[in-house]
Amino acid sequence: MNPVATPLYDYAPARHGRPAPFLPMSRDEMAALGWDECDVVLVSGDCYIDHPSFGMALVGRLLEAQGLRVGIIAQPEWDSAEPYKALGRPRLFFGVTAGNMDSMINRYTADRRPRSDDAYTPDGVAGRRPDRAVTIYSQRCREAYPGVQIMIGGIEGSLRRIAQYDYWSDKVRQSALVYAKADLLLFGNAERALVEVAHRVAAGEKLREIRDVRGTAFMTAHGWMPAHDWAVLDSSTVDVPGRVDPHPDPYAMESEKQGPACNDPAAPQPIRIQTKAERIAARQAERLRTVVRIPAYEAVAHDPVLYAHASRTLHLESNPGNARAMVQQHGERDVWLNPPPIPLTTPEMDYVYGLAYARNPHPSYGKAHIPAWEMIRFSINIMRGCFGGCTFCSITEHEGRIIQSRSEQSILKEIEDIRDKTEDFKGHISDLGGPTANMYRLACKDPQIEQSCRRLSCVYPGICENLNTDHSHLIQLYRKARAIPGVKKITIGSGLRYDLAVESPEYIKELVTHHVSGYLKIAPEHTEDGPLSKMMKPGIGSFERFKQLFEHYSRQAGKQQYLIPYFIAAHPGTRDEDMLNLALWLKRNGFKPDQVQAFTPTPMALATTMWHTGRNPLRKLARSSEKVLVVKDAKQRRLHKAFLRYHDPENWPILREGLMAMGRADLIGHSPNHLVPPAQGEKRAAAPRRGPVPTPRGNAGAGRKVGPGKRR
Repeated sequence: MNPVATPLYDYAPARHGRPAPFLPMSRDEMAALGWDECDVVLVSGDCYIDHPSFGMALVGRLLEAQGLRVGIIAQPEWDSAEPYKALGRPRLFFGVTAGNMDSMINRYTADRRPRSDDAYTPDGVAGRRPDRAVTIYSQRCREAYPGVQIMIGGIEGSLRRIAQYDYWSDKVRQSALVYAKADLLLFGNAERALVEVAHRVAAGEKLREIRDVRGTAFMTAHGWMPAHDWAVLDSSTVDVPGRVDPHPDPYAMESEKQGPACNDPAAPQPIRIQTKAERIAARQAERLRTVVRIPAYEAVAHDPVLYAHASRTLHLESNPGNARAMVQQHGERDVWLNPPPIPLTTPEMDYVYGLAYARNPHPSYGKAHIPAWEMIRFSINIMRGCFGGCTFCSITEHEGRIIQSRSEQSILKEIEDIRDKTEDFKGHISDLGGPTANMYRLACKDPQIEQSCRRLSCVYPGICENLNTDHSHLIQLYRKARAIPGVKKITIGSGLRYDLAVESPEYIKELVTHHVSGYLKIAPEHTEDGPLSKMMKPGIGSFERFKQLFEHYSRQAGKQQYLIPYFIAAHPGTRDEDMLNLALWLKRNGFKPDQVQAFTPTPMALATTMWHTGRNPLRKLARSSEKVLVVKDAKQRRLHKAFLRYHDPENWPILREGLMAMGRADLIGHSPNHLVPPAQGEKRAAAPRRGPVPTPRGNAGAGRKVGPGKRR
């Protein structure tokens, strides 16, 4: 596995041809293009929207640019194999994904109830994809064409590449490879692996024979090794499950000292001491021939400590610059994970986002309303990845910590394409962002430090001294974008990392003056140190500083603008008292959240490990190590959510009951110092107050409801 990657645009295409208006979804469309077969057929749980924000379109257009004929089977029925024969047997392979979301998160709420809609389906109709769609689709493809090659991927495959806790069945499930019986799994943003694998398969290799590509996982016989010179490390030597020790310095660098000089050729020559660069190169070469064996599925399924240990090890081996391959036994076979893919360069990002997208839903959907499409129709993705490391979020596990940014020229051209080619464009670009709006072109100041680092976050517990937090590139992009003729307004719809923003007051001024349309969503997630430490989020003081700057520059611009804060209820590490303190903070600041979120354990996330094991994987582990409070009782979870919507009369009964149980009856009453009013006919509680609730000050959020928004 060579860490030096071939650029995506340097492969010779299998055949030349003009891009299809839309990738075909029927035999008639194939015939119109003059095709008698497809090289690759993509199966997805989402409807087909030919836009780079939708993984199926991005993958399909990328393969098309490699000279392959790509067809789409979108949201097929799953009770028989017939829908999977719609485009015939693919010459190379089926590519299977659940879509832009894990199918279980897409279909069920945090309370495990079926959702009433699906944003990725025409007219928002629910129930158009099966549970664990990657597995079901793969099985139906195999039934349709026995012996066909199958590759799985997307966020569902990526987050389920090893044994993982599944919230909806409340058990540890095996790797998706085991259930899907696929030949190869691609994880992360897999463009690089996809292109290499597709060309090798086109040249005659079998998917099941490809074992050396970064960003891929596969099943193999237990004990298989790629070569005799590979070393196997037990994961306990990487992260010993023992007493909690201080973390070693992840930035410790080698000295540059050389051996003593000697000019006499007859004298004994001293042993030459390697330079820092040589030692780093030697370690990297050694890592490329090392595999870390983590505890087997059978072990982690029944031992919480080993599950937490495996989770921690997986996250420690996530930096492409130093990650090693990993292997996990499943019965008589092994799941082998190669190191993560090398991130795309800026020219490669430009190439991927500059392909021949139609930027519209497939014509077969007619005038159907597709909520996800409406949300991103006039938005532009300027970067990917996130170095925040929030434990409840899946972005890092899927896209990685290294920020991959597009060039200004590529972004500005896409704005012009929207202006010139998109129907009903009125001059409003709804977003210039990505997973985090203000991480554009932010990176480690030293590439060698970046390659050596094993920290889980660049901004927790504080912003790393080696992180470049200069927002000038983003400010310049904003200014050039809004200067494009025909563009009347650009707002920022992606979530903002406020602890980074406060490092650049000039950025906040630019944002508030020109790119906020009355409201700006932001995610402090909590106010209390206990849950924040388990989220790996900054203290509420960072939010307060941002809020002050936001209000200052809003007044300076002569605008009345409001922050929309998001919070999580029932996150691991959260006590009832923490939620009460959050509710008091909300009332004190005049915030009245409308839509709130209870913690949902997503596959592979560190917070999910806390939920399942009751232990903190952010520390080295032992059976007596730090325990984490987990809120699993349904009534207690409802109470935590009710604290966030303290102003809703429907929540007052459960809040009264909860406050009485907590000994805080002093917060039940009619004055501004109380959290909820007493029940009808009841007198105000006689218990003494333990502290007043100050009346709201200022106008940030005063009397406003928090509106809906996109969550990570």
